[in-house]
Amino acid sequence: MKIGSGKKRIYIIGAGVAGASLAREIASKPILGEVVVFLDDDRAKIGTVVGGIPVAGPLRDVVKIMKTIPADEAIIAIPSATNEQLKRIHEVVSRAPFRKVKILPRLSQILDNSAHLIQTRDLNPEDLLGRTSVRVSLKKSLSYLRGKRVLITGAGGSIGSELARQLLSGGAARLYLFGHGENSVYEIDRELRLLQQGGVGEKATVIPVIGELQDREYVSFLLKRLSADVIFHAAAHKHVPLLEENPVEAIKNNVFGTLNLVDAAREARTGRFVLISTDKAVEPVSVYGASKLLAEEIVLSADDGRSNFMVVRFGNVLGSRGSILPLFQRQIAAGGPVSLTHPEVRRFFMTIPEAVSLVLKAGGTGTGGELYVLDMGEPVLVRDLIHQLIQFYGYTPESDIKISLTGLRDGEKLEEKLFRDDEELEKTDFPKISKLIRAPFLRRNLASFLEYVRPICYFDPEQPELFRDRERLKTLLGDAVPSLQCFVEHGKSN
Repeated sequence: MKIGSGKKRIYIIGAGVAGASLAREIASKPILGEVVVFLDDDRAKIGTVVGGIPVAGPLRDVVKIMKTIPADEAIIAIPSATNEQLKRIHEVVSRAPFRKVKILPRLSQILDNSAHLIQTRDLNPEDLLGRTSVRVSLKKSLSYLRGKRVLITGAGGSIGSELARQLLSGGAARLYLFGHGENSVYEIDRELRLLQQGGVGEKATVIPVIGELQDREYVSFLLKRLSADVIFHAAAHKHVPLLEENPVEAIKNNVFGTLNLVDAAREARTGRFVLISTDKAVEPVSVYGASKLLAEEIVLSADDGRSNFMVVRFGNVLGSRGSILPLFQRQIAAGGPVSLTHPEVRRFFMTIPEAVSLVLKAGGTGTGGELYVLDMGEPVLVRDLIHQLIQFYGYTPESDIKISLTGLRDGEKLEEKLFRDDEELEKTDFPKISKLIRAPFLRRNLASFLEYVRPICYFDPEQPELFRDRERLKTLLGDAVPSLQCFVEHGKSN
């Protein structure tokens, strides 16, 4: 038989509950293809039949097995697999003549093992890099959202869109997808509807909302109209070097956009508000980091005991729009070189799904006025990450794909921290989430500082000379944020 002719032939790697669920769905919709065999390492399963489909193995024999049972595609259906197991599976299946290899998401994204074909996606580097994801039960984590109206800002972004995917299983009455980029909001709205049609999650009403957080009157009007019970604030400008070149816009969007949303949420009596923050807010040396530190202060100072306003802080996430991974992938696709700022630069890394599942957990268990820090493990040498990525695509580092040193860019550190040396972490009931015992950091009163900065971001006819004055802005930021002041004085900021 010629592979690829007629109905698509599929291997499912993993003959467990998830794999069997996928096989039943494919059998009920013949247009999707035909599962011709399960592939498993479990000796007790090899040679048996699951749902009328034979189980072959072990996995290392896949090339030999394909000579007698040819196929077009493989689906890895082992949601509980560790990163090391996935690396081994990838190494084996990459030697087989599959046209495509797909994977089911991790356990944190699947409710009660109810796997669906619509959830499968292409295997990508994020599945193999970094540490094995922490397992979080969606059913337990999302119970506080049942019957609620949930607003996600930045819903078309990497974190926002993953929040929306996982929230599908939370039993929320409504999901409001807020963003200013119509294309990205359209894409996640369309994806959620397709997931629902494929049987994923519960029947939440999904509502896309196009708008701009910098529009204070609109945000106030919107929150009164939507009556959101919970807000996940993921929207932010976040490209560090780009924001060094555009400091006024960074503050206008990340700081005043957050202030507008917080004030509107308090006025609308929103019950729970969760800000997504970053390790770059710790002793920031970039405008972006300073803007997120200020956003943290705005949210935490807003808690009045009637509503829960909290912050969840974590480090880099693999594959996000602001991360370095997509750039490395493009550079590898072009044949190199891959740019590395410094051989000793280190970063915390976590997959987007893991970060989001922990944010959702913290959002439900946390209390107002508190800042929560996710356990990111140990920081990783970016150089090692590049090596793994080059190897994922079948090349040898330095031999096939060169690595070039470019030097640290404005606003970058050799290593990030999740909290300051004079601060402490306090354990919570969940081992991967800690509460930060914070120490004061801003050297100016927050409210008066914002009033000084406002005419720089918004035109004031009584102070026209201040509008878009970036030098004045940098001076004010340096006065308020000590670490940024040192950075400015050494000529590292634009």
